[in-house]
Amino acid sequence: MRFSTAVIASLALLLSLPPVAFGQSLSQEWQGYDDALARGERHANLWQASWVGIYGASLGLNAYQASEASDRDDRYDARVGVVKSALALGGMFLNRQPHPEAYRNFRALEEGDDLDRARALIRETAADEQQRRSFEARLGSLAVNTASGLLIGVGDGRGRDGAINFATGMLISELQLQTQPRQAGHALNRFQPAQASLGELRFDYEYALLASPEQLGVAIRY
Repeated sequence: MRFSTAVIASLALLLSLPPVAFGQSLSQEWQGYDDALARGERHANLWQASWVGIYGASLGLNAYQASEASDRDDRYDARVGVVKSALALGGMFLNRQPHPEAYRNFRALEEGDDLDRARALIRETAADEQQRRSFEARLGSLAVNTASGLLIGVGDGRGRDGAINFATGMLISELQLQTQPRQAGHALNRFQPAQASLGELRFDYEYALLASPEQLGVAIRY
């Protein structure tokens, strides 16, 4: 009986401790979000520059081959490639990654006073990351690559070349999706929802496992 009372008392004490007692203070949580969004911004800028360069080079090469290639099939494929590359390049400018703007908004917040807003900003950015990898995000590239494959395979009577064009285009589109930044999602998913009970009292909280060369522990926020 004495042991059970001690266990209950210990649990009550643990639940009443502030998050810093579990290895992560609110300041450290804030810093974690700052770090995640800063890395997300750098990744987004590199991703943007890399894919703009890839699609820009592809557009230039296809435009050249569309008029200068010696083979008639190569010229036809290049004209299809010009349209695909132009659409992809335009999409890079019209649908930018959310991380640079999210990081600017985060830096405008006041540390400590706006922690709830910082958490909401992380959740919004993570939701955007997830949406950009969803099935719906693939529909545009699926439509474009299907159309280009049919133009070559059916319209020009080269089924094998049309299939290769479709498969190659989908592979590149998937690579573009998978190389997008996902730092906000990683920062958000560190914390998992849980519930503790003590008699009739119930406490909703979130926890995350912390591991570093300096510490090993559990962070709890409620």
